[in-house]
Amino acid sequence: MAIDIDTARKVAKLARIRVEEADLPKLAGQLSGILGFMEQLNEVDVTGVEPMTSVTPMRLKRRVDEVTDGNIQAQVLKNAPDAREGFFAVPKVVE
Repeated sequence: MAIDIDTARKVAKLARIRVEEADLPKLAGQLSGILGFMEQLNEVDVTGVEPMTSVTPMRLKRRVDEVTDGNIQAQVLKNAPDAREGFFAVPKVVE
């Protein structure tokens, strides 16, 4: 599947990246290359292959999920432009 310049422009706008008009043909070519590689991957026979999350068979360490306050309130508020009574102070935006 080939990506044209208009589609590349639309993708750049949706991704909120600024691409100069002169660079749009290069972007279109790169996106077409990515889609071509994905089409090649679709041709690979993966029957009988289990999905995996890592190349090494290891189990992640688990810990108890408990809620704490972190005990670092002073460190968090240290760089705040305005903090009052242990909270971030922000300007009122709704009247």
